[in-house]
Amino acid sequence: MLEIKAIGIGGIGCALLPFLCRYLNYAGARARLTLIDGDSFERVNAPRQAFPRLGNKAEVKARELAQEFEALSLRAVPEYVTAANVNRLLAAGDVVFLMVDNHASRRLVDEHAATLSDLTLISGGNDFEDGNIQVYLRREGRDLTPRLSRYHPEIATPLDRHPAELSCEELMAAGAPQLLFTNLMVAALMLNAFYALSRDLPGYCEVYLDIRQNLSRPVSRPV
Repeated sequence: MLEIKAIGIGGIGCALLPFLCRYLNYAGARARLTLIDGDSFERVNAPRQAFPRLGNKAEVKARELAQEFEALSLRAVPEYVTAANVNRLLAAGDVVFLMVDNHASRRLVDEHAATLSDLTLISGGNDFEDGNIQVYLRREGRDLTPRLSRYHPEIATPLDRHPAELSCEELMAAGAPQLLFTNLMVAALMLNAFYALSRDLPGYCEVYLDIRQNLSRPVSRPV
């Protein structure tokens, strides 16, 4: 069974997950999808996040998707990924969609991924009108593409703090403004990478995007 872990059920996650589930459901894939997020949905997020009710994002979204896609196995983990639980949450062979909005969490997942024999990690993030996705592949204990932090010092040495370390007030203050349309483009490029990986290795490890210029530019870099 294909084990898919979705970390961060915010603006990008809300855009990506329904289409990922629809693709898996009608492709007849044997997949288990685990949604991971310690945050709760609040009405202030409604301009770019779609939830049928208030509550923990992973639990609410997993329940919503399970009702529509009954052939899929969905479960929720209402926790942030931390150093204490990352070994339990992410295992060799997983396909991971990383959709968080802080570099501290990206570094944590990146470092753990580098210890596993096999992993597919697709990470996406954005500012207001631009952003990027990264594809990090481990096969038989070797890196086929660069780690998330290899060419990104902001991930290697993050200046922000992990969300599990922040109070509710600090979490609200730390949230940078995001645009729905940019979330949609990041989600689409992450799904494109997932599809490409199901067919063959893509010829890139990163894609930069800018919605104002309607631009997406793939980049290949040495490991």
